[in-house]
Formats: sequence, C-alpha cells, structure tokens
Amino acid sequence: MTEELIPDVVETGTSVTPAGKAGLGRVGIWTASLDAVPPSVAGQIAAELEAQGWGTLWCGEAYGREAFTQAGLLLAATGRMRVATGIANIWARDAVAANAASRTLAAAYGGRFVLGLGVSHRPLVERVRGGSYAKPVAAMRDYLTAMAGATFYAAEADAPRPPVLVAALGPRMLEVTRELADGSHPYLVTPAQTAEVRAALGPDKIVAVEMGAVLTADRETALRRAHTHLDIYTGLPNYRNNWLRGGFDETDLVRGGSDRLAEALVAWGDEAAILGRVRDHLAAGADHVCVQVLMESPFDVPTEPWRELAPALVGALCPGDTGWKAAATPLEGDPDPLGKLRSK
Repeated sequence: MTEELIPDVVETGTSVTPAGKAGLGRVGIWTASLDAVPPSVAGQIAAELEAQGWGTLWCGEAYGREAFTQAGLLLAATGRMRVATGIANIWARDAVAANAASRTLAAAYGGRFVLGLGVSHRPLVERVRGGSYAKPVAAMRDYLTAMAGATFYAAEADAPRPPVLVAALGPRMLEVTRELADGSHPYLVTPAQTAEVRAALGPDKIVAVEMGAVLTADRETALRRAHTHLDIYTGLPNYRNNWLRGGFDETDLVRGGSDRLAEALVAWGDEAAILGRVRDHLAAGADHVCVQVLMESPFDVPTEPWRELAPALVGALCPGDTGWKAAATPLEGDPDPLGKLRSK
C-alpha cells in the first residue's frame, strides 16, 4: 500500500478522467442517518461536512426521504460539495421524471448533482412499492435508454447532463453500465471486487465505491456494528451472489455475516487504519471512496467520527483542499445542532 499523496483530480496524460470532470473528489461521505433529523438540521450537517472538505455527500432511498427532494435540500445548504443519490430507485419514478429532476438539480446548483441509479431489491420493490421486480438488468438497460432519449423542454435543456452512475455488482449489470452510464457505485465490496469492477468497466468510467467503517480501537465494538449493519443485506440475493462470486461461501452469509465477511467489508481501527482501507480501494481502481461510518444504530448521526476522520482522510487524499481544517468545530449558528438529539 503506497503512502504518497493521491491527487484529487486524476489525470491520464494531459486529459482529466471522467471522475475528475465530475468533481467527486477522492473521498466522500455515505450516510442514511440524515433521515433521522429534521430537514433543516440535515442541511446544517451537510454544510459542516462541506466545511470539513469532503468531496461528495451520498444518500440512499429506501424507507425515508425521496431521493431528489433530499438531494435538493442538501444542495441548497451547500455551495461546493457534490451531492449524489446512492441510489435513486428506478422503480420509484419513470425515466422521463428522473431525467427532468436530475437535470433541473444540476442546472440549479452549478453542476454539483450526481445521479446514482439502482434496481434496489425485490422486497423493497414488491412489498413496499407494490411493483414487479422482473428482469432487473433489462429494466435498467431500458431505463437508461429512455433517459437518454427523453424529451425535456426547459431553459437548461442544452446544459450538460449530470453524471449517471449505476449500482452495478454482477457482470450483466456492469455490461449495461459500461455501455450506457458514466460509471458504477459499488456498495459492500472488498478492494479485490473494486478491482474487478474497474476491469469490467475499463479506464474511462467512474468507479465510486461505498466503504463501511467503524472508528474504534475495540474489535468487539467494530464487529457488533458491522454485523448489525450487514443483518439486512445478508438476506438479499443481489449481495449474497456478489459475495459468493468474490470468494466467500455460505458459512459467511449467515444473518449479519461471519466475522470474516464483516472485517472484509467494514474497515475499523483508528484514522490511519480507515485511511489505509480507503487507499486499498483507490489502489484497486476506485476514483472515489464514500465512507459510511457505522454507529450503534443507523439513526445515530456520526458527527464526531466525521470530524475526527476529516483531517486524516481529506487532509491526506485531497491535500489541495484546506477545508478539512474546520473539522474539529461545527459551523457558526447553532453550536451543535445534534446536541438536543443526543440528549434525548
């Protein structure tokens, strides 16, 4: 694992890669915890993350806020940081609506919106949304094709489209991504699997990897949080199949995952240990790593770990951005918007 600084903008010869053009930065934050706070507080938190220097803030779409609405409120609260959907569920809206929403956000906020799309999972699509999960790979191909050809009459119709990344894990979805999208947003993968995604997509696509992390020196705490995090995912075929392709076996796929699976997917330790795993993904071919800090509950906002990690990760991987120096203290205004929540 190399220790030299890795530049924020990746260059090949004299040309900037698609990842550099997208402005994701080398390291960002992935979190579902902002659904647990009021929208105004979510905006304050996003502003603090921006001040810390993180390149991109990622949020998903499952049982909480609608993806584009959430992205809009976070973009409105920030001025530099990219905001990405990780992911917007293609079964939640048609391709024409997704095209219009993504292009509107990109135009309204200086090109800072990044559209991550995914097919989600059968239980969320059929039980929660009442849809049909038939042929998800074909559905994604049709969706991306429809987005590219969608009619869009607005002042920003001639403006550049936002980058489109697909939550692609298996070989068929990676093929669709290579043909029709700007890159991939792999979730719950090892560095070795990151290398496989890069090999499948080639050098000219964006690979923006989610990576779980627990900032603790206590292995028991790290494993407890990792197993809790993996509890739902070990029951979902998309992830199970990908882990089996990645060299794990059925003994690793018990509910919550084996210790071997947990430690392969979730980094733990001090700031240097977390940075080391991020570097492993970057060395394997990732352009960007979004760190998902795990707490005791997914509804706990990891404010303090973010503040502690920013100098180590942003400072090392994005040395030209000094925003991380503000990481130790919140922004002016409410001195700690989460204090009232922690006191309950």
